[in-house]
Amino acid sequence: MRLGRPRRPIELPEEERTHLQTVAGSHSLPYSLVVRARLVLMSADGVDNHTIGGKLSLSAQSVSKWRQRYLRYGIQGLHDELRPGRPRSISDDKVATLVRKTLETKPKDGTHWSLRSMARETRLSHPTVHRICRPLGCSHTGTGTSSFSTDPFFVEKVRDIVGLYLNPPQKAVVLCVDEKSQIQALDRTQPMLPDGARHVEGVTHDYERHGTTTLFAALDIANGQVLTKCTYRHRHQE
Repeated sequence: MRLGRPRRPIELPEEERTHLQTVAGSHSLPYSLVVRARLVLMSADGVDNHTIGGKLSLSAQSVSKWRQRYLRYGIQGLHDELRPGRPRSISDDKVATLVRKTLETKPKDGTHWSLRSMARETRLSHPTVHRICRPLGCSHTGTGTSSFSTDPFFVEKVRDIVGLYLNPPQKAVVLCVDEKSQIQALDRTQPMLPDGARHVEGVTHDYERHGTTTLFAALDIANGQVLTKCTYRHRHQE
């Protein structure tokens, strides 16, 4: 009798075995998920828990845990569970107020909000303002390289889109399509003003265009091939 031999064998359908083999050989997926896929494959081949643990540098208890997770939930059970943390102290309304103030208003004594001045205005801490604005690309510095949307529902739309990616519906595929596919050769209408003793770097907000081309690209998810084509026109036919 071999110690640690699984009491309940794992029987893998061919399709599921192929999926696990793909995960086990991946170099881009999280290492923990790769190890768990190898664990299930070895267990399905009749290898006992102690031997699996020795080969994968895991304890026998860990091997047993992930075997049971797989037997109960399938491949989805190999992913880490969401860990409960401290409830959010900042409501969505406060986040929306902060973002709108950053994008749509100016302080009385300056041309833009700094992190500290915005923290005082919204009565939030300096790190909190930084943590909220950084993922949204809201800059609190004197220079910037992009323009923000004037859409009055900008915050709500960002929240909906980000929420869709972070928590998609079950059995759903989320596709991202960029409708601005034109590639433009641009140059500033005026030369850039370098830093000086009494002023910061200055750039014009408008561009001079020197021709455009349109890149259409798609990903074939069956084989990973990227399909591309450049055209000189941007119509629905293309």
